[in-house]
Amino acid sequence: MSSRHFDAIIVGAGPAGSSCALALRDAGWRVGIIDRKCFPRDKVCAGWVTPEVWDLLGINPAGYARNHVLQEIRRFRVGLIGGHAAEFGFDRVVSYGIRRCEFDAFLAERSKAVLVEGKQVRSLERVRGIWHINGGRWQAPVLVGAGGHFCPVARHLGARPGRCEPAVHAQELEFRLPPAWRECINASCPELYFCPDLRGYGWLFRKGDWLNVGLGRQDQAPLGVHVDAFINWLVSEGRMPELPEARMRGHAYLLASASHRKVVDDGVLLVGDAAGLAYGSSGEGIRPAVESGLMAARTLVHCKGDFSQERLREYADALVRRFARGKTARDWPAWLVRPLFRWTGFVRRFVIEQGFLRSYGPFLQDVDRA
Repeated sequence: MSSRHFDAIIVGAGPAGSSCALALRDAGWRVGIIDRKCFPRDKVCAGWVTPEVWDLLGINPAGYARNHVLQEIRRFRVGLIGGHAAEFGFDRVVSYGIRRCEFDAFLAERSKAVLVEGKQVRSLERVRGIWHINGGRWQAPVLVGAGGHFCPVARHLGARPGRCEPAVHAQELEFRLPPAWRECINASCPELYFCPDLRGYGWLFRKGDWLNVGLGRQDQAPLGVHVDAFINWLVSEGRMPELPEARMRGHAYLLASASHRKVVDDGVLLVGDAAGLAYGSSGEGIRPAVESGLMAARTLVHCKGDFSQERLREYADALVRRFARGKTARDWPAWLVRPLFRWTGFVRRFVIEQGFLRSYGPFLQDVDRA
């Protein structure tokens, strides 16, 4: 088989694409991954990884930490912007912080796929059951869209980012901590502060010698106004010594409950943020990305060469069951929930354990066995 022909081509080398590629490679497939950036590439992301991700990928966190930033998380500080905050800890490591530039490069290399870097997908065409990318430069019977919210494969299936999609928009910044800051920002205690209307939250998240700060919201209000107010508030409260000098960068994603993108068609499916799978309570996208990548690979292997839309529909149905995709979540009135943030027990159990850590499962392996 030549370097332009593959059993599957994946567009996007993030956690979703690399996870799917690794599973397909383990099944004996020849897989190519196309990414428009060169690795290691920068990625706007807070870098929140729950322990289940390591289990799903079969990675020992201690081994990863030998050559990469891996921040163990044992405490949280959670509250309302401009209001009360509670701080509490756990007797174990409950989550981790990573730098996406390192994490994505590690997963892409580990996938054992042919990685095509720095190439943008400009055209997609399916001819007699074979996908031709960029006029036939790369070909495969199966195409996996893993290029995030603005994935060209998702656009090919009809997605229109920014048009009639209730996306979450975020701005954030990750930078190396100035030496004077390192004594005043706790490395094992992420800080999460919710907007008073509960339409979003901001964070201050240290990972070793790096700091990530940002804010995301679910509405179309001018995001910059909220971000500036949040950063100024952090400084006024002494949570940061001063305003950071670098500029914020933006990104967008869909919550699973709000996503109605078409995720399968003949010979093609979407995974991760391309499908719109972020958890509604936290906005976490890495674990859903990894899970959906593994689910997609399993479906493709089971297809045994029949990649029709009807055959791939089992994957789309599995996304609905796993992530409640397209099922509108109930929004509690902000006036009712805000007072509860004064109760540490509520914040710990419902906001962190249930919402962010998702400690009450089920995990993907448990769903598979059910």
